[in-house]
Amino acid sequence: MNTAEIAIRAAAVERTGGCLCGKISYRVMGDPRVHYCHCDMCRRATDSAFAVLPSAGVSWPGKEPYFRRSSPLAKRGFCGEYGSPLTLACDAVVNEIALHVGTFDNPAELEPQYNYGSSQHLSWVRCGTDLPHLDTAERW
Repeated sequence: MNTAEIAIRAAAVERTGGCLCGKISYRVMGDPRVHYCHCDMCRRATDSAFAVLPSAGVSWPGKEPYFRRSSPLAKRGFCGEYGSPLTLACDAVVNEIALHVGTFDNPAELEPQYNYGSSQHLSWVRCGTDLPHLDTAERW
């Protein structure tokens, strides 16, 4: 298989997901860029030690999430019915939204490729230690 065939096949992969109650669904074409995020903002938004965020172009076949600005740099999308967190949309990144990996119908195939917000990494978190580390200056 040549490079062009591989690119066409990757672009043809469709991934789907949605919120807990099922009122919001999404579709992603191709392979998203996936990372662990250790920043304070993602920890608070996910109520967890870190977030796992696949980033891709997203389409909403039906109802879209309710978006709310979470910082001067980004807004987050939620289910308006039950509040499930779904997205992170950074102002600096156009045409790409980060989706919470747990909202994908098949999250097992979305393995993180790097760490982000590494300076805010909690010392007891042990996943992704062998992956590249990038930092962020943002703190909220």
